[in-house]
Amino acid sequence: MTNGWVSTSAPYLAPRREGQRDAWSEEAAASGHKGTQRVVQAGETAPPEQVSALLGLAGGEPVVVRRRIMYLDGEPTELADTYYPVDLARGTPLAEPAKIRGGAVTLLAALGHTAHRVREDVSARMPDPAEAEALSLRGGSEPVLCLTRVSLDAGDRPFQVDVSVFPAARQVLRYEMRVD
Repeated sequence: MTNGWVSTSAPYLAPRREGQRDAWSEEAAASGHKGTQRVVQAGETAPPEQVSALLGLAGGEPVVVRRRIMYLDGEPTELADTYYPVDLARGTPLAEPAKIRGGAVTLLAALGHTAHRVREDVSARMPDPAEAEALSLRGGSEPVLCLTRVSLDAGDRPFQVDVSVFPAARQVLRYEMRVD
């Protein structure tokens, strides 16, 4: 690990308590860092085929997307795109470019959508030119980690897909599991 930054998924799956900061800001602060974000796009769009399939949507069916750049101590550290079915997100703060108090997971819980099952896939690849520029990577010669997370409700309906891209040399993803 090059910079000592280790991220776990669990805090991003649970709604925040009243007055609690969003998971990214809180996780960064707990490690002595400052985590901020910038929403670069929010609204309805045609999703990539992979996202349509993960949400169980017909091809061409629109979704609401929130595209963000996450910063750690002022440096870009993650490109985070989150997709929601239109019937769930249209007309909510999820479709607006403002930061959501307590984070999207807290808003979703208030709307009656909580994760009962989550599936994550992690892969590595070389960044495309836009990703390399946004993450301040050296000419696209540094690999990135790609995390795709699907959150499913109690009825096993997928209601959120997160697609995140991280500079591989600056990120460690930690998974802790309890086996009884």
